[in-house]
Amino acid sequence: MPGGAQYAPAVTTIEPPYLRIASDIRRRIASGELAPGDLVPSTRRITQEWGVAMATATKALAALKKEGLVRAVPGVGTVVGDPGPAGRAAPAAGLTRDVVVATAMRIADAEGMAAVSLRRVATELSTSTLALTRHVRGSGELMWLMADVAFAEEEPDTTPDGWRAQLELSTRRMWRIFRRHPWLTQAMGSFTRPIPSANGMKHTEWVMRALSGLGLRPSQMMQIHLSLFAYVQGFALASGMESQARQDTGVSPEEWMALQDSRMRAIQSSGEYPVLTSLFMRDPGMDLELDTLFEFGLRRTLDGIAALLGELSV
Repeated sequence: MPGGAQYAPAVTTIEPPYLRIASDIRRRIASGELAPGDLVPSTRRITQEWGVAMATATKALAALKKEGLVRAVPGVGTVVGDPGPAGRAAPAAGLTRDVVVATAMRIADAEGMAAVSLRRVATELSTSTLALTRHVRGSGELMWLMADVAFAEEEPDTTPDGWRAQLELSTRRMWRIFRRHPWLTQAMGSFTRPIPSANGMKHTEWVMRALSGLGLRPSQMMQIHLSLFAYVQGFALASGMESQARQDTGVSPEEWMALQDSRMRAIQSSGEYPVLTSLFMRDPGMDLELDTLFEFGLRRTLDGIAALLGELSV
């Protein structure tokens, strides 16, 4: 993502070998070359055919098993699973790539990315995993499509004047998208292993336009972009952790703090934290909500960029 194909077109993503092997076998199943009950290449055969290590071959078959496309038969080997009546029939009416992706996003929004798999999406759509492979090649492509759709949300209709207003608009937009879809922090990939996304690149293009003509070097422009993106991603991680904690415990942040009150008072009473204790005594109602903290940090980050531009103009 940032710094890679999603935000810098010159860099591409390399698919892990085991996913590439799984995709090849998946295509054989979808095309009918491998029918239900047929043996799929064994780990030994995979190492020979694709020239990979045994561990890589094992990962490839494990990925296909997770999707429900193959199953292990004791004494026989790994075979293509039975897709069931829905998979053997003609493609379900209305089943499109957009429907598959939208369903996966609903699952991820409600339960997190860990709950998303081709098998789960197929169950939600009352179809088979094999039927889904006509529209997405596997879990990796599904994740990429989900991220691409998310980054297309809330595209700005107008461009405000000035680099600062433009960066405020784009950064707040990304924050809203991440708040709406906390799983994006897992789906997007790292700076060095980006996920290609046309809609993600639009965000980068917007930032690059905002910074153009200000006297910045190309590397400085990209560093500003990545710093802002990392800032949003960090707050998104905190937001996702809070959502997960609320889901696991059923306790709100306010209720959690109330439960910890006696312990906090005991720690403060030791007298070892006079400055911290005085802060809360002077301002017991200080606002530490994520949105408030986000806005404070965004303004200070943009102040830093303004200072850099001021140095360049001297």
